[in-house]
Amino acid sequence: MNYSAKVMDHFMNPRNVGEISDADGIGEVGNPVCGDIMKIYLKIDDNRIQDVKFNTFGCGSAIASSSMATELIKGKTLEEAWELSNKAVAEALDGLPPVKMHCSVLAEQAVHKAINNYRIANGLSPWDYKEHGDIHALAPDEQ
Repeated sequence: MNYSAKVMDHFMNPRNVGEISDADGIGEVGNPVCGDIMKIYLKIDDNRIQDVKFNTFGCGSAIASSSMATELIKGKTLEEAWELSNKAVAEALDGLPPVKMHCSVLAEQAVHKAINNYRIANGLSPWDYKEHGDIHALAPDEQ
């Protein structure tokens, strides 16, 4: 499998790793098929993401996707961060192999869960997720 230099860089030197002990929003997602687990922590002030950290247990693509997602949303408003898509994560990494695209979807979902966790904790209704269909299906030659 060929990985871009950006994927390798974010895997070998991930940004924003760790926890925020007094996080305002936490989102955790997992994929039982591949075993990847992502947890995103948000520190929010005045509707803006002041700090973001992540812990990911998974493959290199999952770690790189988490790292890139945190870089893309840091400093953004919640509305801007909500617009983060798995496609934007993958493009920022100069692409992911098709069998690893689910890692970018997990990163998107973890960000969305963290934002909704914050919204619910502050008496706001959660925003709607978009469905991605079966992102874990493998092509016959990849099983």
